[in-house]
Amino acid sequence: MLNTSPDILIVGAGPAGLGCALALQACGLKPQVVDAKGIGSTFENWPQQMQLLTPSFHSNAFGNVDLNSITPETSPADFLHTQHPDGKEYARYLRALCAYYELEVHTPVRVERIENHSGSFKVYTNSGILSPRFVIWAAGEFGQPHDGGITGSELCLHNSKVRDWKELAKTGHKFSLIGGYESGIDAAIHLMQAGSEVHVLSRGEPWGEDDPDPSRSLSPRTRDRLRSALLDSCGSVRFYKNADIVSVQINALGYELRDTEGTPFLSPTPPILCTGFRNALEPIRELWEWKKGLPVFTESADESTVTPGLFYSGPALTHRSMLFCFIYKYRSRFGVIAREIATRLGQTWEEPLRLWRKRGFMMDDLDCCTDCKCAVESDAAENPEAADYASTAR
Repeated sequence: MLNTSPDILIVGAGPAGLGCALALQACGLKPQVVDAKGIGSTFENWPQQMQLLTPSFHSNAFGNVDLNSITPETSPADFLHTQHPDGKEYARYLRALCAYYELEVHTPVRVERIENHSGSFKVYTNSGILSPRFVIWAAGEFGQPHDGGITGSELCLHNSKVRDWKELAKTGHKFSLIGGYESGIDAAIHLMQAGSEVHVLSRGEPWGEDDPDPSRSLSPRTRDRLRSALLDSCGSVRFYKNADIVSVQINALGYELRDTEGTPFLSPTPPILCTGFRNALEPIRELWEWKKGLPVFTESADESTVTPGLFYSGPALTHRSMLFCFIYKYRSRFGVIAREIATRLGQTWEEPLRLWRKRGFMMDDLDCCTDCKCAVESDAAENPEAADYASTAR
């Protein structure tokens, strides 16, 4: 039964919410988790071919926790017997954790809004009003696709709406992708492997960037898969740089894309938007301070600077211009949030969170985020040739 006055309410039953719940539970607390759809529902809705970028490897006994784990004592690799779990497999891992640790998770409970008056929370849901002392917002971004600010985006298909790339490939031979980062290249690879002609239109050249923050450049796995697809797939791909697409409209020949200069590009099938997602905190935007379009978090515990008692865990976390958008990044703050809440509730945390700190789930020294550049410069990499959009679009 849903507790209407829990000490701690966690919104979101994905890796971010469940990871925080497990850290709090280790401290002897009983957080209540709610989710609008179900445990790991985001992963259940991934395209059939999508897999986690970071590799799972069971080496916990040597102090190196599986990069996709959300606790210091479990390993998706050991549980699933695979290195790169797909969405449905990873959701199985999350459900197994909930069952094993007997977490209190209630679904489907949809949070409609949160109000805070003088330090008192009122959380309005489809199952009634909840009055927690602390709230951890861990709702994901997958349900909030971003249209890239493109006029006519309703004529396009966002990549998050694709359930099977092979089935999509059957609907046409030529596809145009807007966006060239991870999701765009992932889509291109699957469509190429299905025999399609693919055109990737990107503002920059993310396939050629080498940024010290691994969230801002293509992962090694994606680069490997792209190289293999270019050599072995029965389809083809063409890359376009400086393609700042701002509008899409239908004409007699199909879908006409135009950039900021009005340069046209024709696609016979609906363009696929690989333009990312809206910030996870948009639904409760007014409860956070924002600077330069990004939410501000306290460095001590990822708490709102304007709404005490409201914390965040998940891929929108940013500190010192570094993104914590992968599981292995934001999980490093689970113990920090748990410590802060446990302290305020008068609960002991030092010994319960010892293993969490030892294995990288309680990183409270953010100096590591200020210099992520490798000491050894990378070798020159061979990148796919990209045509300038303005001179070659057709």
